[in-house]
Amino acid sequence: MVRWLVIGGVAVLALTIYALVDLFVTASNRLRAFPKPVWIAIIVVLPLIGPALWLFIGKNRPAVQQKPVALDDDPRFMGTLSESAEERIRRLEEELRALDDEDDNAGEKSDEHSDEGPDDQPGDSTPPTPPRV
Repeated sequence: MVRWLVIGGVAVLALTIYALVDLFVTASNRLRAFPKPVWIAIIVVLPLIGPALWLFIGKNRPAVQQKPVALDDDPRFMGTLSESAEERIRRLEEELRALDDEDDNAGEKSDEHSDEGPDDQPGDSTPPTPPRV
């Protein structure tokens, strides 16, 4: 019998400590019914009933939060974009095509002049200098 009283006393003490810690970390604007000092007195003076009252009616429940929305699913974000996704893709593809064309043209020009070394003049009959290793 004494064992159950000790276990019950430890459980009530743990519940009281939990309720007090929860009270201390709760913001003042979420308190319901009484200010913090009154809740401290209720929890300490009424060992089992005080913590139960605090946990069930002492604080407001947080507002239900909306699920996070991906940016492309959020109409407010999409309204801030100046161009549609299709227009942006089209514009980027055109820019990539133009860059590819520039690279191709630059590559052809470098291939034409790759036979000539840095010291070679067009029409010069001297052999090219070997590359340095």
